[in-house]
Amino acid sequence: MIRLRVLPVLLFLAACGGGGDAAAPGQGGGPPPATPVEVAVAFRDTVVDAITATGEVEPLQQVELTPDVDGRVTELLFREGSRVAQGAPLLKVDDAELRAQVARATADRDLANQALERTRVLLADRAAAPADLERAEATARAAEAALELLAVRLERTTVRAPFAGLIGARRVSLGDYVTPQTPLLTLQTVSPQRIAFQVPERYATSLARGQEVTFRVAALPGRTFTARVDFVDPVVTLPARAITVKAVAPNADGALQAGMFVEARLATETRAAATIVPEEAISPSAGASFVWVAIDGKATRREVELGVRTPGFVEVVRGVDPGEQVVVAGLERLYEGAALSPTVVERRPQGAGEG
Repeated sequence: MIRLRVLPVLLFLAACGGGGDAAAPGQGGGPPPATPVEVAVAFRDTVVDAITATGEVEPLQQVELTPDVDGRVTELLFREGSRVAQGAPLLKVDDAELRAQVARATADRDLANQALERTRVLLADRAAAPADLERAEATARAAEAALELLAVRLERTTVRAPFAGLIGARRVSLGDYVTPQTPLLTLQTVSPQRIAFQVPERYATSLARGQEVTFRVAALPGRTFTARVDFVDPVVTLPARAITVKAVAPNADGALQAGMFVEARLATETRAAATIVPEEAISPSAGASFVWVAIDGKATRREVELGVRTPGFVEVVRGVDPGEQVVVAGLERLYEGAALSPTVVERRPQGAGEG
């Protein structure tokens, strides 16, 4: 009878959990453990909204020189690849025939002037009519004009640099017969240089002369150059529907050469008090961006609007305020209202402003 009475008591204790092991922490209805995470403080900094594009270096001025007169090349007064000053003689075309014509025209002018003087004397002595003087004056003027024309042609047998610059490859040799259609050489400016690139038409209202452009050149790694916009094409180029922009860059050392490929960044707006967070705090989902913010030891998820990106950091236009803590490590274990055990880590680019 005693055994029959003990058995129900044992069954009752087992059903109630009495006599078993203690419940594990966080189980049996207890609070869940805090999730360890790393958080960083959102801070204020200056950001530059910019357009990125690719283009090339081009000379500010470039010309393919041709002779003004026909003849054979008698002198080459330049070296390929050398720099020349404005007005420097570059090439000489045979001028023997023109010099002879100038000599004859000079004699004709002198003779016409002598005839004019005699006519004036005769008219003063009433030995000539006024019409004779008029004819003599016209003859003298015509002779002077003919001489000036030949003198200009003689001067043009020497091809000169129209501006200071760098000479390209020559196209002719000594003894070649050239005409005004014969290309002789190319000449282009060196400093300053110009970069040209295209941006989509949606940026039309953001473009203006005087804007700063920073750019890198593939052939010159590690160097960053600065230029100023001096031309915005008023016409949208088809079919790409792009706008051509050109900017002038100093080039005192001659490092920038025509045709070099450039990656340009055109600053359109500067914001001095933008909110910045580390890039690893951003969680993309369903076409939107989110961050986890630590508030009073709890996690809350916020949708954010992003702005300018820089290496490792991103501007938050809406959704986070400076000074708030955003989770940068441990995001995958979070849920709304999760208890946090945060560790604050420093995430700030060198030279950034204080939050």
